[in-house]
Amino acid sequence: MKPIWIVDDDQSIRFVLEKALLREDLPTRSFTNTREVLAALDAANDDEMQGPQVLVSDIRMPGGSGLDLLDKIKAKHPGLPVIIMTAFSDLDSAVSAFQGGAFEYLPKPFDLPRAVELIRRAVDESQREEVAEERMQAAPEMLGQAPAMQDVFRAIGRLSQSNVTVLITGESGSGKELVARALHKHSPRANGPFVAINTAAIPKDLLESELFGHERGAFTGAQTMRRGRFEQAEGGTLFLDEIGDMPFDLQTRLLRVLSDGHFYRVGGHNAVKANVRVIAATHQDLEQRVKQGAFREDLFHRLNVIRLRLPALRERKEDVPSLTRHFLQQSAKQLGVEPKRISDAALSQLSAFNFPGNVRQLENICHWLTVMAPAQLIEPKDLPPEVMSNAPVEGSLAAMAPSPAPAPVAPVTSSGEALEAMPAAVHATAAPAALPAPAAPQSASWESGLEHEAQALLAEGRTDVWDVLSRRFESRLILTALGFTRGRRIEAAQKLGIGRNTITRKIAELDLDRDGA
Repeated sequence: MKPIWIVDDDQSIRFVLEKALLREDLPTRSFTNTREVLAALDAANDDEMQGPQVLVSDIRMPGGSGLDLLDKIKAKHPGLPVIIMTAFSDLDSAVSAFQGGAFEYLPKPFDLPRAVELIRRAVDESQREEVAEERMQAAPEMLGQAPAMQDVFRAIGRLSQSNVTVLITGESGSGKELVARALHKHSPRANGPFVAINTAAIPKDLLESELFGHERGAFTGAQTMRRGRFEQAEGGTLFLDEIGDMPFDLQTRLLRVLSDGHFYRVGGHNAVKANVRVIAATHQDLEQRVKQGAFREDLFHRLNVIRLRLPALRERKEDVPSLTRHFLQQSAKQLGVEPKRISDAALSQLSAFNFPGNVRQLENICHWLTVMAPAQLIEPKDLPPEVMSNAPVEGSLAAMAPSPAPAPVAPVTSSGEALEAMPAAVHATAAPAALPAPAAPQSASWESGLEHEAQALLAEGRTDVWDVLSRRFESRLILTALGFTRGRRIEAAQKLGIGRNTITRKIAELDLDRDGA
């Protein structure tokens, strides 16, 4: 694995982090200032394995700040996770770090186990980016050969010499980003950067700066000029995922860029020319969003030049066997183990499943099987419970209680999207398993499960029923959100509608990170 780069002028900080990471079998390389890092990055361009897996940098150092370093790194290596450290725990520094694209903000003095856990999450994120790049190299082979996919293949071929704007629609987990990468790979812009951004995952207040960048002094905390995703994608492709969730006022700015090819950084007065091809994607019905007044009609028509619809996996069941074997091979390669084989009976059972999480869910079931199946040959009894029952598991409070030894459950989020399984499937804070999407409302529900649990506890004469059930509810809610965001606490807090400090406090109170610390 590539080393963790540590940048700090304080020798004691470097020493402590080096020793802690080496105990976790994470290699390190240390620097005292930004000049050394930039020189090392230039040298590492000739040998990719010498580059960093994650960069951890102090914010205030002689000869250049960590924020300046962050901006320069993100311009050249947008996928590299950067953790910013500072002894000055002020809001301005945190805002600048996140708007500059930092993975996380680590105030000093920090708790060493938590710092290591944070770096591990950043390593996981970096490795996911590398896997995504590998997928781009083999995109057509991964998409399958079912008749439902032939139109997509033909469209990619017809668009191979075009720079036209494309709108990709399809359910969550159906592979929209994979198709976007394939369109980029086979386009005249293939030698340029491919920059992806999920517009639904970034807070509204930060999204404008994330897209268009900002000038120094544009707002409190804007200590340096920052290039946005449009500038980072110069000469290449910008993929706007979940475009249906873009705030209405930002839709106007995006429309202007698509119309005249120019934009302004936040706080800027000089127009910046955008030489970028835009590919957008959504799982929503944009025509309905237009009727509801939530999406601009003129922007919809500007994006909807060419529309590609990805079929759900249940519409191309014949692809399940070949995709399953491919993902089992891929999982084995990632984990450094012998690939597992799957029996015809298990494949038949798997093909009968409807896959609410689509291809992503199948991929992560294969990750899960690579880790959890006891033998080299996967039999039907080894499949996850929801595949065996061919129906989503009904959520109840009985299933919500955190347990040190939970029954094996395939990693599927509450929205029906499958999570990417962790190699050892043990780090709860990095990728906790979550409940499958509930079935259509029936006579049984989680509310009735709550009522049953409450009655049982009351019948026992308990006087702490409120605390017991509240802890179970909060634990499962937070774990599910962390699973949905692949362990990113800030994003999980935003999706739950709570503050960053609140989720951190709750995780500590509920002891949810005991397995991942």
